[in-house]
Amino acid sequence: IAVVVSPRVHVMTATTLLDFGDEPYVLLTTFRANGDRVGTPVWVARDSDHLVVMTAAGTGKVKRIERNALVELTPCDRRGRPKPWAVTLTARAEVRESEGDADATRALVKAKYGVPYRIFTGIERIVRRLKQSPRVALWIHPTADVPDYLATP
Repeated sequence: IAVVVSPRVHVMTATTLLDFGDEPYVLLTTFRANGDRVGTPVWVARDSDHLVVMTAAGTGKVKRIERNALVELTPCDRRGRPKPWAVTLTARAEVRESEGDADATRALVKAKYGVPYRIFTGIERIVRRLKQSPRVALWIHPTADVPDYLATP
């Protein structure tokens, strides 16, 4: 069940949020301080009542989420082009920096994407000259079911 906010933007409930966990790519849109949208295609996996995304610490999306937890999700292709039937859903994201959360998220993403994940991370390591960049987990919650400290932007 989703509440229509505008013709293409819906406020998600847990059911619709979890449905996005089945998508191969999701456009994760975060917001700059001036309100401009910044979209990034990401791999997403389901973890019980929320979605998880793995990303490098210190990226623009991490900084934007730390400033404003509101995000939008849209099914897309690997280049970030929304699917023709795509509906955009609003959620709240949470940056989880603990090694345990990062390891659990990595395992979920690795299990979902398999060989493509291994190829991508292998290429990424070569490009970064075998340096492991610190990773963080992004937990994405339905807007109706967020921790109290994320309830207000």
